[in-house]
Amino acid sequence: MTLTSPHLGSSAGWTDARLLYALEEVVEKELDRHLKVAKDWMPHEYVPWSDGRNFPGFFEDGEAWDPAQSKVTDIGKIALVVNLLTEDNLPSYHHEIASLFGRDGAWGTWVHRWTAEEGRHGIVMRDYLLASRAVDPDKLEQFRMSHMSEGFESDNRHSMLHSVAYVSFQELATRISHRNTGHQSGDPVCDRMLARIALDENLHMIFYRNLLKAALEIAPDLAMQAVRDVVVDFRMPGHGIPGFERAAAQMAIGEVYNLRIHHDDVLAPVIRHLRILELDGLGPDGLRAQEELGLFMNGLDTEAAKFDEKLAARKARMAARATG
Repeated sequence: MTLTSPHLGSSAGWTDARLLYALEEVVEKELDRHLKVAKDWMPHEYVPWSDGRNFPGFFEDGEAWDPAQSKVTDIGKIALVVNLLTEDNLPSYHHEIASLFGRDGAWGTWVHRWTAEEGRHGIVMRDYLLASRAVDPDKLEQFRMSHMSEGFESDNRHSMLHSVAYVSFQELATRISHRNTGHQSGDPVCDRMLARIALDENLHMIFYRNLLKAALEIAPDLAMQAVRDVVVDFRMPGHGIPGFERAAAQMAIGEVYNLRIHHDDVLAPVIRHLRILELDGLGPDGLRAQEELGLFMNGLDTEAAKFDEKLAARKARMAARATG
């Protein structure tokens, strides 16, 4: 690497600027790897254009939207809107990471490449929703305007390491949310589209996860504290969407994204892959953060078990009503 700390367990001397410089070679290596494995794809090839027809307004033959026109399940509609509105804030996300990582060298190349790839996701999802008439197009646009007008500020904008730690988990969370939305949508076309998006999100997660691994090697105390802070205070980037809390609760019940999924499929795999809870060579601050992270994960698992019980009881009640 370009720069190493004289005392790996020490936080002294590390600034965002020094960390960016120290990790530049890792970013370049990961960028080269990403470009070799990432495959270009065409958003328009995943949209059922033949299902589309004019909406009323400028077109005299326009047909008003009606809920009965949609093939998508109720939980699929809710999750699709949340997922799309999250993707819609891409300009704000780009501003955040470009401000933190810069626009020069390998960092800048990655920032622009990531933004270009993410742009496909919003394009294909909106085209699918409109062509298939899956959701009310007027409400969808109203939600978009409201959400984007508020902008977005990351909880981790104060620290490059916190941001790297956050996206290592968030990209995986987004992948899982898209994939489960597809499974629950009731439409094979939607499932196929979201599976394609999920492949991108997984590659983005691997990029950031490998970057976090390097940060844990050169600045373990600071990186461990960043991981602890991010995991404990984790929020999805779409938390500012109108009605997000209600939608998140419905997505939890619908098994698109809930505490069990968050623990088992998002947090635990990254922590396990990087062996974060087994990392040695830490100073006092790093050891404290590592211990607190382990305690939090145990507590989250307990909370997830309680949620599992409530969900199972709810399913049993619904099954009883259906057969009663």
